Amino acid sequence: MTACAAGDIAIIGGGLAGCECAFRLAAAGLGCTLFEMKPGRFSPAHGSADLAELVCSNSLRSNDPQSAIGELKEELRALGSLCLEAADACRVPAGKALAVDRHKFSRYITARLESEALIRVERRELRGLDRESEPALRGFSLVVLAAGPLPGEDISAALAGLIGRESLYFYDAIAPIVYGESLDMEHIFSASRYGEGDDYLNCPMSREEYMVFYRALLEAERSRPHALEEEKHFEGCLPLETLAERGEKTLLFGPLKPVGLIDPRSGRRPFALLQLRAEDLNREMFNLVGCQTKMPQREQERVFRLVPGLGRARFARYGSMHRNTYVNAPRVLEPDLSLRLSAEPAPGQPRVFLAGQITGVEGYVESAACGLWLGLSLAARLRGRALALPPPESVLGGLLAHLRAPCKNFQPSNAQYGLTPELGAAPAEIKAYGRKFLYAERARRAFARWRAELES
Repeated sequence: MTACAAGDIAIIGGGLAGCECAFRLAAAGLGCTLFEMKPGRFSPAHGSADLAELVCSNSLRSNDPQSAIGELKEELRALGSLCLEAADACRVPAGKALAVDRHKFSRYITARLESEALIRVERRELRGLDRESEPALRGFSLVVLAAGPLPGEDISAALAGLIGRESLYFYDAIAPIVYGESLDMEHIFSASRYGEGDDYLNCPMSREEYMVFYRALLEAERSRPHALEEEKHFEGCLPLETLAERGEKTLLFGPLKPVGLIDPRSGRRPFALLQLRAEDLNREMFNLVGCQTKMPQREQERVFRLVPGLGRARFARYGSMHRNTYVNAPRVLEPDLSLRLSAEPAPGQPRVFLAGQITGVEGYVESAACGLWLGLSLAARLRGRALALPPPESVLGGLLAHLRAPCKNFQPSNAQYGLTPELGAAPAEIKAYGRKFLYAERARRAFARWRAELES
């Protein structure tokens, strides 16, 4: 890698990946400029001028230390993640999930970065990745594109030009949010699954009520993709109505599953159940858990008001659908996350790296992890040394390995133990402890050894 001065680093995008990368560079004593297009321009999924904006209070998912995403959080905490620091400071009750007050979370990170002397936050939209098409990049030797899954059209075109049109895309959807005061609590009870607190509101449904809701989902009008675009969805975040199309019982094993919950009024487990999760500590707004949708607003009102307790619900935010862009990482990215160009760049052009969801990691925690890793890696190399990749047995190592593994049909992935090597445990050991426990223990040991080697 060509050496560059500490202030020669430009980061495009103030999402979780860009913020983590900037923070990690500053922690290493390296200056950078973080370019963020808000508030001059907003993507279809965002509405706040703050950095690191989340679209869902439960975007950070499970905090269970044995789960892959829970273990990844522990690895990020050990590496000094700003996003995990903010999440822990802005947490709201959500059982085993790490849910946050979205607005406090973003304000926390914005304040930290804007007060950091080595980080300059510049509010402007960039339209290119080279010095000719984007004058703002003159003087920078290194560019990190961390524009998230919704980069502007000009940046998308510039990226496609650099990598030979290898960009791919899929559609993502977000769930509605309703005002708590509009809920009919006569039909709702508070409880978390398996008696672990009362952080959630629950709307129980009889079989008859569920079938009315289910048929309405199937019949509801859908928003359509733009002309000439194939409609794709990420399997881990399918619209509710798409799940319903897979069969009458699909929702009962997914977002409307009633397991682990007893309706205190009947003393029985409901046939189906829709959960609501608080968006803020004051419990003024609630997210319809797992109810991401591509229905138009009027249809959302009609269909979701069929759920007992939501008959007079007022919507603070409607569910929506947006295009998420990512690259074919194994084909277009080097192991250091720099672009593998189809031709030699013009003399003096900055070297371009990618970070976050645009690389093909899926999820906010994963995006933050990718940005943090790139910040650590760049800081080390700018100091004249190479940083060893995290071990593949760790969750972070497995996630980064996913971006390098050749495959026929590359797809984004959440953190999961399936990205790490197979367990070598004996069947008796697996039976005694369980696969998840053994994967988590192996990940912790491998990560701890790697960290010890880094610090030695």
